[in-house]
Amino acid sequence: MNEREAMAFIEGAAAYGIVPGLDSIRELCRRLGDPQRKLKFIHVAGTNGKGSVCAYLSSILKAAGYRVGKFASPAVFTYREIIQVNQVPISVRALCQGMERIRDICCEMTAEGLPHPTPFEIETALAFLYFQEKKCDIVVLETGMGGLLDATNIVENTLVAVIASVSFDHRKFLGNTLAEIAAQKAGIIKRGSYVVSMRQEKEAEEAILARAGSLECPCVVTDPQNIKNIRYGLAGQRFDYRDRKKLEILLAGNFQPENAALALDAIDALGKAGLSIPEKAVYQGLKEARWPGRFTVAGKKPYFIIDGAHNEDAAKRLAESVEFYFTNKRIIYIMGVLKDKDYGKIIRLTAPLAEHIITVTPPENPRALPAYALAQEIAAVHPKVTAADSLEEAVEMSLLLAGKEDVVVAFGSLSYLGRLAGILEKKAAGKQAVKRGHP
Repeated sequence: MNEREAMAFIEGAAAYGIVPGLDSIRELCRRLGDPQRKLKFIHVAGTNGKGSVCAYLSSILKAAGYRVGKFASPAVFTYREIIQVNQVPISVRALCQGMERIRDICCEMTAEGLPHPTPFEIETALAFLYFQEKKCDIVVLETGMGGLLDATNIVENTLVAVIASVSFDHRKFLGNTLAEIAAQKAGIIKRGSYVVSMRQEKEAEEAILARAGSLECPCVVTDPQNIKNIRYGLAGQRFDYRDRKKLEILLAGNFQPENAALALDAIDALGKAGLSIPEKAVYQGLKEARWPGRFTVAGKKPYFIIDGAHNEDAAKRLAESVEFYFTNKRIIYIMGVLKDKDYGKIIRLTAPLAEHIITVTPPENPRALPAYALAQEIAAVHPKVTAADSLEEAVEMSLLLAGKEDVVVAFGSLSYLGRLAGILEKKAAGKQAVKRGHP
């Protein structure tokens, strides 16, 4: 199997959709030799912030000298980045070998009348297999959706269960109340593990604490009020948290100190679980953490920000960051979303800040909401909206509308932001070539 065939296999499996439950992934992993049983995990769930928390955790643990596996999705720039060891994506060779082995098992399963594993189940199994082969000391494991019935939840050796911010998302699968959704997220908590949760809305926090209490797991709640002396910035941010002073992060967004604080509490819980993590590694790992596509500066003059805000809570945080960093600036949006998201609320939370909004259709995604349909929704609340025929056209249009002191913010589904960033890089490279006299 080559890379093209591997991608065709995973794309073909998309026909099986989203199927919550653990039977299929258990059977798939059993036939692979249950690689997850030979690994130790930090399991991270939540609605927003979990990807950033995973980035901080894996960076700190790498700085401490551990071989760290990280499984987090979706990809932004390259498919292989969802599976990493010490921040290096899985190799093409390992991807193809693993996919070929899994494809053969999937064929066996369907021949026996069993359901074909979904793409996320296949990716999860591949990650476990790769991390075992690479002899990872610990794995930072992000849930795909929910927790209790998420494919990642077949793991048993959870040292720390981390619950990031919980809000409304995937109601069709997770429930219609915060308590129901939080109970699903808290399903990753295992007896014998430590629990670290972000401060939540009351009903969500009660559900998480109830799960932790029922399994007699010690639980720490990260309170943002303990974050002091914050110095915000697009190029770097500094803050104090509990006894640690002058912590530095490079991730932008005024919500990132909260995600970093949650990661710090998880690191302290890992220490109680027996891992040795020097303070020097904590500071170094925080500062070296990267997580592209989350309020990422992709260009300057004008500032070009890329952010994966794709649900209500993330849109609220994006709007807060735009207001915070770019007060009194003229804002141009590029927006593309999936049709199964609550894009009405995303529009209402973000649209008031923009002077002009350009809509796009996230390419090669069957769940994409067409740019024209999104533009029609926006037109009901905002007078200046244009549907672009392509990402290239959207970028060109935004740069024509924006002066050097203005700001372009591209957000929504992560599925198109990597390609958009690539378009920006090509434009920047072209400008540099012209300056050097090589058009």
